[in-house]
Amino acid sequence: MAANRQSVLAYPAFRHVVFWVFAFLLLTLIYGTAYNSYSLGITIIVMLLPVHVTYFYILSGWILPRFFSRGKYVQAIIAVLVVMICVACLYRLFEIFISNPYILHWYTKRNVKLNWPQMDESRWQQFLEPLDFANALERSNVVVWIGVTLKFISLWYERRQAATQAELNFLKNQLHPHFLFNSLNNLYAFALDNSPRTPEIILGLSNILRYMLYECNAEKVSLKKDLDILHDYIKLEQLRYEERLELNFNIKGDVNGQQIAPLLMLPLVENAFKHGAGETIGVPWINIDVLVNDRELIFKVSNSKPDCNTADSRRHFSKIGLSNVQKRLVLLYPARHRFNIYNEEELFITELKLELYEASKPVA
Repeated sequence: MAANRQSVLAYPAFRHVVFWVFAFLLLTLIYGTAYNSYSLGITIIVMLLPVHVTYFYILSGWILPRFFSRGKYVQAIIAVLVVMICVACLYRLFEIFISNPYILHWYTKRNVKLNWPQMDESRWQQFLEPLDFANALERSNVVVWIGVTLKFISLWYERRQAATQAELNFLKNQLHPHFLFNSLNNLYAFALDNSPRTPEIILGLSNILRYMLYECNAEKVSLKKDLDILHDYIKLEQLRYEERLELNFNIKGDVNGQQIAPLLMLPLVENAFKHGAGETIGVPWINIDVLVNDRELIFKVSNSKPDCNTADSRRHFSKIGLSNVQKRLVLLYPARHRFNIYNEEELFITELKLELYEASKPVA
């Protein structure tokens, strides 16, 4: 049901219908109270509503996109003022020729004496009445500027969403592809030796590339699939180290039916290989632990550190991969994650805790 409501609200036409129903009810309340008759108020609103509708769509459909959205603020202000005066004039014409005569007839028919001296004046005199024109200016803007304000909020939200998505795409594309070059070099070496592992390398590499190019465009992916790709990546990296690397990859808990934003775990493992195992002299080691407890994922990567001074060891903190993960977590899991980095004397640890989503629940 929630998904259906979300899909219905996504249609602009539906949102416009909701707004004009709200506007009609609000104007009916105002006019019905003023005339002490809601039936008369509804009739007058039906007469004047075309002016409100025309006014709103000139502002939202022409002035905002043509001037304001393009940064032409002076032109936008001038255009708004011109349209505002023209609409007030149109509103007065509707009152003079349509609504006011109907109101007078409605009260006269019910034997209600209405002291309305202006109705005895000529239509031109009625049109030039300053107070009535000011009232028309006020009445024609009440509902319309509520709609324009909502339009501004909608535009701001859409731009914010677009900017957030652009930033997410940029961060996702910043994943360092060094594993690709390493895998191609390994593939070349194994192919020269006619190794039986060559098809395994090709399959693993193709799975990773297919996943990154096609499946990672979604807001969320299957946790099991993300872990499978992580496993393929680890196998490709292990080929470079053969027996020299000590690696443990442990998964506990039920990963089926869970979903996660793509490529959050891979940079942490990539960092461990590149700046831990790749720079450690002797026997490097990497431990990767995945724990799924109900709706919480705990992902912990620890690795040996290279023999270097303290200043060099801080390079782990400044790497693009870890920085991107932190930024993506803030955007995708606000207040629903914890990401800790521990730079110990002999090891480096990254620990990610976040709330997972069921397959039927959309990412908020």
